[in-house]
Amino acid sequence: MTVRQNRPDLYLSMPHPCSYLAGRMSAILFVDPQRILEPGEYGIFVRQGFRRSGDLVYRPHCQGCSACVAVRVPVRDFKPSRSQRRNWKRNQDIEIIEKPVQFVPEHFDLYRRYQIARHPESGMNDTDPQKYLNFLGSRQVSSVFFEMRVCGSLAGLAVADLLPDGLSAVYTFFDPDLPERGLGVYAVLWEIEEAKRRGLDYVYLGYWIAESPKMSYKTRYRPIEGIHHGRWVRLPV
Repeated sequence: MTVRQNRPDLYLSMPHPCSYLAGRMSAILFVDPQRILEPGEYGIFVRQGFRRSGDLVYRPHCQGCSACVAVRVPVRDFKPSRSQRRNWKRNQDIEIIEKPVQFVPEHFDLYRRYQIARHPESGMNDTDPQKYLNFLGSRQVSSVFFEMRVCGSLAGLAVADLLPDGLSAVYTFFDPDLPERGLGVYAVLWEIEEAKRRGLDYVYLGYWIAESPKMSYKTRYRPIEGIHHGRWVRLPV
């Protein structure tokens, strides 16, 4: 199957305050929202540092700032740290169930509990089920829900896009009453193992910002690669 070769139209947003670095302005470069992606085309965008939020395919494009670095884990070279090995062992009772991207009240209830506990001031704390589904899913990208269940009960949900060369971690949310499990860490570790099982090369983790504590966790999965001057290179972290 071939991907059409005509170049997509790209647009630049108006500058707006950065969500991660105080006092800075942000802008995004995004693919024409009216464009219908060919199979495999989104994977090409991801390899060029793009990501998605719902149907919007974008990457940061900020004047005078290159703090956002697209990162990925080469799964065959990944070496878990001691704490990651402990996390993996602690959560071996979790059952992972793959589900299609669709609205499930149980998922949405957990999502809202997570947002209220972790991001109470965020605009993501919305009671509209359609906005929730529009954020996590996409009409043009093959995605899955990975349920994390403990003794049958839903403990977390990891959303991932299926790419030709890897998994792209879209979003993970989990039971805020289970902090001792470290389910955010476990979800990434599981996605790394799942990518290996599927014969894929990478887990894409979105953007890392060295100056942002919210993003620091991404470089704990080593080795890790980032885009530097248009090329993927190992990051010296």
